[in-house]
Amino acid sequence: MKVRVKKVEGLKLVGESYSGHSVVIDTKKDVGGSGTAPSPMEYLLIALGGCTLMDVISILKKMGVKYDEIEIEVEGKRKEEHPKYFEEVNLNYIIKGENVDIEKVKRAIDLSLEKYCSVSNNLKPKTKINYNIEIKKEEK
Repeated sequence: MKVRVKKVEGLKLVGESYSGHSVVIDTKKDVGGSGTAPSPMEYLLIALGGCTLMDVISILKKMGVKYDEIEIEVEGKRKEEHPKYFEEVNLNYIIKGENVDIEKVKRAIDLSLEKYCSVSNNLKPKTKINYNIEIKKEEK
């Protein structure tokens, strides 16, 4: 796997994958960016959320778990001093549907975080990863 990152202007960059996709990377104005796109650390949280949610969706499908909607919120706590890596990340899986089997959802998440999600496994052992599950019923 290979990517390329090019300067656009100031600290605004464009990342290009060799599979033909591009993303804009930037940072806050107070550190020299223009604030027009997610920062590298925000992309890391997005990558973690995307990686584990893809796993969980695939595993739940194989388990035959039905739901109406699924999403994840990801919040990271960084070290105060450099290198300011994530010391702790909290994942909040939100699933909407009737009769969702919470035990199967827990199993799917555990499989993702312990075995399948490459991003979470790259963050270990420096980053403590916690998770929570919210099951929401359909509002009538």
